[in-house]
Amino acid sequence: MRPIPEPSQLDTIERTTPGALASKYEFVGRHMMASYVGCDSQALRDFDRLEDAMRQAVQASGATLLTSARHVFPPHGLTIVMLLSESHASIHTYPEHNSCFVDLFTCGLECQAEEFDAVMRSYLRPAKSSVTAWIRHSGIQRD
Repeated sequence: MRPIPEPSQLDTIERTTPGALASKYEFVGRHMMASYVGCDSQALRDFDRLEDAMRQAVQASGATLLTSARHVFPPHGLTIVMLLSESHASIHTYPEHNSCFVDLFTCGLECQAEEFDAVMRSYLRPAKSSVTAWIRHSGIQRD
């Protein structure tokens, strides 16, 4: 079982939506969005290895891969989308800029986006990155 996020995140959810964390099956999730700039150009262009790195990142996060699909934008652009039991992961590459956008959304609070990010950074070796993670929930208070 994965550790629960820092109390400050949980406290914020509880203050804005009392009872939102009563169960791991509540309407709550994590959404990580990253921009990686100055990536290893070969890593971006090796589609099979990139997809393998994403599979490893999904596994490291604790998510369960159901299936994946990819589309090549000739000559070297690529989008990979992975359907997870918990939701989805995706990457959109811009090899002409040695950059990409990465997205991981998982329902519940069990999966660790930080682990996903660490594997992707290790493979792509970006010079710069920007990562934003959100706790998503309905924002509606219960009666």
